[in-house]
Amino acid sequence: MRKRLLILATATTALVVVAFLVPLSVLVRNLAHQRALNDGLKVSQRVVSGVQSTPDRGESTLAAMVTDSPPDITVSIRLGNGQWIGQQPPDPASPALTLAVGPNGTELREVQVRFNGGLEIWHAVTDTPGKPIVVRTFVSSALFNQGVSSAIVVLVLVGIAILAVAMLIADRLAQWTVRPVAALASTANRLSSGDLLARAPVDGPREVVEVGVAMNRLAQRIRDLLDDEREQVADLSHRLRTPVAAVKLAAESLPASPEATRLTENVDALERSVGDVIREARRGVREQPAPACDVVTVVEGRVAFWSVLAEDQGRRVDLRLPDTRRLVRVSADDLAAAVDALLENVFAHTPEGTPMAVAVELDRVDAFITVSDDGPGMGNGSVDRGRSGGGSTGLGLDIVRRTAESSGGRFEVRSSPAGGAAMVMRLGPSE
Repeated sequence: MRKRLLILATATTALVVVAFLVPLSVLVRNLAHQRALNDGLKVSQRVVSGVQSTPDRGESTLAAMVTDSPPDITVSIRLGNGQWIGQQPPDPASPALTLAVGPNGTELREVQVRFNGGLEIWHAVTDTPGKPIVVRTFVSSALFNQGVSSAIVVLVLVGIAILAVAMLIADRLAQWTVRPVAALASTANRLSSGDLLARAPVDGPREVVEVGVAMNRLAQRIRDLLDDEREQVADLSHRLRTPVAAVKLAAESLPASPEATRLTENVDALERSVGDVIREARRGVREQPAPACDVVTVVEGRVAFWSVLAEDQGRRVDLRLPDTRRLVRVSADDLAAAVDALLENVFAHTPEGTPMAVAVELDRVDAFITVSDDGPGMGNGSVDRGRSGGGSTGLGLDIVRRTAESSGGRFEVRSSPAGGAAMVMRLGPSE
């Protein structure tokens, strides 16, 4: 924006400068020509007056008049007998001579004609009837253009100086205009990154101030809505504690058995999850640390947790993990919930005994989690929130998608080599 404003101001100023320089240059040239013409007329009138006031028009007297002329102005005198005193003109029989003396040598007048880039001034003086004396004054082109080039150079330099000053002023004005806009963009980026305390400065042009005020109101409204949402989630989670406690007491009262132990562990996990939800809801966004976890450790732990159920259903689980570790930009709890949603989707929508595979792959930047099976596959729209082809709520895979996108990655569903579903999470690296 600043560059465009500067270009606009420069183009406008350049047009104005050119609009003034062109007529000024023409005016300087015309003034130089007029000055040269006046000088030529003065010399011509002086010689003519000298010829008219001198009774003795001898060659020596006339030659003295001819030689007494400034540089770049040449004076020649044609006597009535056709003899020239001084430098003979290139064209002694010039049509201008005929115009000056008339057809019979009796209609005497002054004639001005352009010649070789300069100006000829022909002035006839009465001598004897039919034999006038003609004074030719030639003003050279050097005198006509004297000072024109230097004046035009000065005008161009002045125009360049005006353009430079205009560009400097335009740059300062552009900075004054763009600075608050850049501050608005910075505030928007901070808000998008989760800094809900970011506020835009309210200064600059009136329109920018209005946008800043509206953005600050929006940021405050978003923060209020998130606070209300966290409170509602915390209240709802707190209400779940009572039924969860009742289920835990019922599980602990069962006779000792592997099923009772497994049920108690699941209830403990549910109780911890409810507690985590309450703590996360009570904490503000600014208080949360930057999320990061080791993707290999989390996936290995969740596959170990679900392997018991896979063994009960007769499923073969192939787990492929890399030898190196990689931190991704997502918390361990969120990643564990996403992996649980992927594995739970396989258990819920494929027949018992269907093989499945879990793989973690690392490239130079990102990490990939792939959960595939040999089941019937998944239809279009399975990742859309609230939609499911298997009778579920459709929120599990949407949680996976949001987790992947929050880390800077993405989630997609493909077909496995065996014709089943292959769900791939791409996770961005931790900052």
